[in-house]
Amino acid sequence: AKMQKEEESKGQNVKVVLRCRPMTKSEASQEKQSLRCTSDKTVDVMYGKAGKKSFTFDGTFDESTSQKDMYDNVVRPVVDEVLQGYNCTVFAYGQTGTGKTYTMEGGIDKASGTTIPPSAGVVPRAVAQVFKHLEENEVEYQVRISVVELYNEELSDLIASSDTEAGMLRKLRLLEDPKKGVVLQGVEERPVTCAADIFSILECTNRQRKTAETLCNKQSSRSHSIFTLKIFMKEKMVDEEEIIKTGLLNLVDLAGSERLGTEHSDKDRLKEAKNINMSLSSLLGVIQAIASKASHVPFRNSKLTHLLSSSLSGDGKALMFANISPRLQHAHESLNTLRFASQVNQCQIAPRDKK
Repeated sequence: AKMQKEEESKGQNVKVVLRCRPMTKSEASQEKQSLRCTSDKTVDVMYGKAGKKSFTFDGTFDESTSQKDMYDNVVRPVVDEVLQGYNCTVFAYGQTGTGKTYTMEGGIDKASGTTIPPSAGVVPRAVAQVFKHLEENEVEYQVRISVVELYNEELSDLIASSDTEAGMLRKLRLLEDPKKGVVLQGVEERPVTCAADIFSILECTNRQRKTAETLCNKQSSRSHSIFTLKIFMKEKMVDEEEIIKTGLLNLVDLAGSERLGTEHSDKDRLKEAKNINMSLSSLLGVIQAIASKASHVPFRNSKLTHLLSSSLSGDGKALMFANISPRLQHAHESLNTLRFASQVNQCQIAPRDKK
């Protein structure tokens, strides 16, 4: 799947690409696949006895697409923007079990040394791209990383928590700074000096997250994970004056978008579902408000949109992966995901000149 690279001077739509995970052998032996990518931009979803609906996006990736091809086609141009000093965001949206975390992180357990394994996802590949660019251009730079979890509208620092007692997550507060805008009070931004550092960071944060899930009776699929990469670059102008250029990249693994079934309708699960629905609907509302040039954009309706406000204000690019399952029994949730993705894809964010 190839994304069109032409940019419209009046603005650009939020880019949306579809990614479908492969069926397991067990699934393939029991049921037919519910969808088919009919072109590099169109997908058909079959449902019921004879139902079929088509959707068109900026790109479609079926189970045959490698992590590298997916990244090079759609994420690499976004990271290029970050290296020019813009704020950008990449989301992975879809029901639990559709491969969102595989898309964003991939096979980090198979990493060795400085080698990027074929199964590596967006996060390690983005870090590798950043360091390759900085080292080749011989600029003075600093790179910092933070990893935050949002669960039931509570923000936790996964990097700082990895240095404390197992399962004890450091809680964070969102504040408005007159100069810096929205900031996370007390968040640890860990300096990294090479691309290989990211694998040990992800292993630690994932281990801490899993321990906390066990202690608190929660599931990782019910929380949002926000990986943030900040890049500070010192550049010399023609008149020898030095400037600091800052780029920011948010990589967001959103909570599972599936509707809650009655079999899971206990108090804790209902609270989780309520907060997830609020976050996801707030995300769409913010994007639609920006696209319609509304006088008020409701960033404060959820902590997710409030935290990401600087990256969703038109200064850069936004890309969303719509992750779906090929299973016929998941066709209803797949349709919900694709309808949401279509609404996002119709939103146009006007560009602003980089100051």
